[in-house]
Amino acid sequence: MKKAINLILILALTFFINCSEDTAIFVGKGTITGRVVEAISFNPIENAKITLSPTSNTVFTDVDGYFLIENVEEGDYSVNAAKEDYLTSFEAATVTKDLEVNVIFELQDDNSLNKPPSTPILILPVDGTENTELSVELTWESVDPEVDSLFFRLEVKNDVNNTIIKVDSIMEMSYVLSDLKYGVKYFWQIAASDEINDDVLSAVNTFKTKSNPDNRYLYVKKGSNNNNIIYSSSFNSTDAVGENEVQLTTEDLNCWRPRKNQAANLIAFLRTYNNETHLFTMNQDGSDVKQVTSDVSVTGYNYNEIDYSWSSNGDRFIYPHYDRLYLINKDGSGLNEIYKTLDGSYITECDWSSDESMIALKTNDVTGYNASIFTINMSGTILKTILSNVNGAAGGLNISVDNKLLLYSHDISEFESPNNRQLDTHIFITSLITNTTTDLSSDKVSGTIDIDPRFSPNEAQVIFVNTSNDGISTKSIYRMNSETASDAQLERTELFVDAFMPDWE
Repeated sequence: MKKAINLILILALTFFINCSEDTAIFVGKGTITGRVVEAISFNPIENAKITLSPTSNTVFTDVDGYFLIENVEEGDYSVNAAKEDYLTSFEAATVTKDLEVNVIFELQDDNSLNKPPSTPILILPVDGTENTELSVELTWESVDPEVDSLFFRLEVKNDVNNTIIKVDSIMEMSYVLSDLKYGVKYFWQIAASDEINDDVLSAVNTFKTKSNPDNRYLYVKKGSNNNNIIYSSSFNSTDAVGENEVQLTTEDLNCWRPRKNQAANLIAFLRTYNNETHLFTMNQDGSDVKQVTSDVSVTGYNYNEIDYSWSSNGDRFIYPHYDRLYLINKDGSGLNEIYKTLDGSYITECDWSSDESMIALKTNDVTGYNASIFTINMSGTILKTILSNVNGAAGGLNISVDNKLLLYSHDISEFESPNNRQLDTHIFITSLITNTTTDLSSDKVSGTIDIDPRFSPNEAQVIFVNTSNDGISTKSIYRMNSETASDAQLERTELFVDAFMPDWE
């Protein structure tokens, strides 16, 4: 009986072992291959981590994005592809004995689910606003669902020309738009960016600046880079302050000696161009700048003292070029030499009479001295000499509308120095009929100089610059009466501080 039991146990154990060996033989193995690429571009992704579940098998993609997992038992699996900066992706794979299954992953970057910012809402100025100042603060609103940092881009167009103002990378929801032009309609739009999604554009709003105040005063100020900048302004007699100041030329250009002509409704000025001084014109708001001279520049002694003159009807100019005087049309045509000094002295300043029959000239030597002031007719014949080879600086020529008076300045100290410093410059009016001369600066403050005189439009007053004779102090523009019958008529009124080269039309 015992032997029979042992035999049965041996047979059962043998059957169990045989069954186990048969099971191992029937569990097949296969291979999983695949590739990981970027969505849309399909560029390969290197070093993506491939994980097989429910096993813990892990491999990494090669430089071309391929991977291989061998000896995978038959069955159903989940294959996981992960890489930093990409969204993790899962793919199902059924492994069959001795076969290869291929899995492709197209990974999206981890910003693919990021939502764009809201459409910017333009707040101020309210759409359609008119009569705005030339400096306007633009404000808007936009939010980001994920609270990403937002950057804004501003684009501004106008109804006058094709100029487009573009400002990028604005981090606040406001921007001050400056140096606008009078009477212009502007169109502005904001683009919001979270640097992930495409820019989101706002609607287009408009505003219009106020009308040109028709400023009658012109002058020059120094910019931060030492360039000359031309401004226009009006003067409030009640409050004794300048107002409506408008910058007409930009700080990156050196522009000076503005002269307005009412007939042409244009402002002429000198500007440095290609290392030369040339004559330009512009509208009263500084727009539509046009170059007049080209072949023959405006030049001579000391560019800050050189002056030119309009014709009364605004169609031509006269201007100096060393010892010669030229006539040119305002469009740059018709260049013609009309006078040359007899002794080779430089013509520094000129003024053309209202009836265009007479020209006043100031000449000097190469040092700026030995100055002469005289008048000629259009044939070049000298009519009258006011100053002849005097010591000390002179200048500031202006002929009265009736050709009877000549306004000018002269340093009566007769001081001369290499830097052309002036010590006691006075303003004078000479009658071209009686040859009498009147000193308008008899009551100026001692130690100061009066320079750059011009008649007022009605010639009852004179506008001029007063400054310390140290040559470095602030210049200010004043006006005073052009007659000297009483002390009251000599009263000097300060108009503009830190300004020079005035014109009043």
